[in-house]
Amino acid sequence: MPSRAEIVSFDDSPPPPGAHPWVSGAAPAVGIEVTDPNPAWPQWYDDLAGRIRAALGWRALQLEHIGSTAVPGLAAKPIIDIDLTVADPDRERDYIPALGTIGFRLTIREPWWYGHRALVRDEPRCNLHVFGFDSPELVRHRIFRNWLRGNPEERARYAAAKREAAAAANAGGEHVMQYNARKQQVVREIYHRAFAAAGLLEN
Repeated sequence: MPSRAEIVSFDDSPPPPGAHPWVSGAAPAVGIEVTDPNPAWPQWYDDLAGRIRAALGWRALQLEHIGSTAVPGLAAKPIIDIDLTVADPDRERDYIPALGTIGFRLTIREPWWYGHRALVRDEPRCNLHVFGFDSPELVRHRIFRNWLRGNPEERARYAAAKREAAAAANAGGEHVMQYNARKQQVVREIYHRAFAAAGLLEN
């Protein structure tokens, strides 16, 4: 399990020299769409989770609906974000071929960053994030989701930041990674309050 220090720290270091996260043929999306909350999003997740479990069986150690579509009442890009925990993300043969049979394709490979892999699916749209069970990202994502679920003022603050970032990114012809960077400060501020409330930060 990750330590307290690992959970509350963010690794913003660049890829190793010569490394690149995007697999051949993949690139970050442009045209950022942030929509009003859709009550169908939980059902989309349930359908996707069922397909993933059927494809992977016991190799899917854990699935979590994370991100903004997992927070009722929060504006979001209409893309379901899912965390998938596997025994070893580096053993791609254990999960990527099976996920390919249900429409997922690998777009990001970051073995230097908690073993992260990202796969996407088009219908319904989904970003599937694969980590090992010891990744602090898994814990952070749950803390952030639950904090937003329980704090309406934080949801409103985050929604405003998302809409502002999307408008600026679209006006500048920027891609989704640049959109994420535009809202990062607000995200980190929300994380700090959530970590403090959870007792993860030292007084």
